Amino acid sequence: MDKFFDKLFDTFMGSESNEFVRKIAISSAVLGFLAHLLIWILYVTDMIQIKGDSVELVSSPLSSLYTPFSILLAYEIYELIRTIPNSFSSAVGKQYEIATLLVVRDILKRLSAINLSDDWKIDDDLGLLLVECCAFLALFYTSLTYYNISSNIDANVTVSDHVSSFVSTKKAIANVMLLFFIIIAIMSLTGWISSAMQGGGSVNREIFFLDFFTFLILADILILLMSYWFYSDFGNLARNTGFVLSTVIIRVAISTTGVSSMILFALSGFLGIMILKISDNISLKYASNSKLSK
Repeated sequence: MDKFFDKLFDTFMGSESNEFVRKIAISSAVLGFLAHLLIWILYVTDMIQIKGDSVELVSSPLSSLYTPFSILLAYEIYELIRTIPNSFSSAVGKQYEIATLLVVRDILKRLSAINLSDDWKIDDDLGLLLVECCAFLALFYTSLTYYNISSNIDANVTVSDHVSSFVSTKKAIANVMLLFFIIIAIMSLTGWISSAMQGGGSVNREIFFLDFFTFLILADILILLMSYWFYSDFGNLARNTGFVLSTVIIRVAISTTGVSSMILFALSGFLGIMILKISDNISLKYASNSKLSK
């Protein structure tokens, strides 16, 4: 059974499949950008009419950036699923990348529709834009720092043979998550199209990402519970529990609006970095004590 899940994982999420999906994602992002820009041109020249909430997607040429960023975010989700069998830290690192891109997409969307006052007064739109930019910088710093610390820790970790079955189990979970990813993506797209045809069609980060992160949290909790079978030390279990908490905070941030969501995104990144730093410091002290004892 383990070999079946391993083969299934390699087929859809192996290195060759990843390269194929990456090329498809980049090509789709370019075509999506050009198509969205063409729709904006047709709209401003009155060659087509767009009504309802979806008009926000053609309010400015900057709105055309929403489509390629959404496609790149979908690819990042695919990359996140691929990292599930590796380690908690690798998967959480991908989550910070996704959170960063989500904030960037929100900033671009806000810039395309922002109306600034002529005086020195900082209105609500500008104030929130400033907070979003600060959150982006915090998440960008988090992603770089996180991977720097995580790579140092993972370089010193050795996996024993009996953990190979645990990795195979995580590959099985990744296969299921890929299926959920496809289903949620199709349902989100068809739901948005149906809403747009009825005069709705407003876009926000809750579309797709709220449901996906709900299933991601459930998958993380399942992996955490199964890890109790292979790891008995409290430090490793507490670290993984902290990563699950970080994922929950990201999910809450996705469902929240305004300044609160930006604070939650930054809080999730801060929590992840502190967990890794504490783990790294403890690992170094343990390694030093072991050498001294010898």
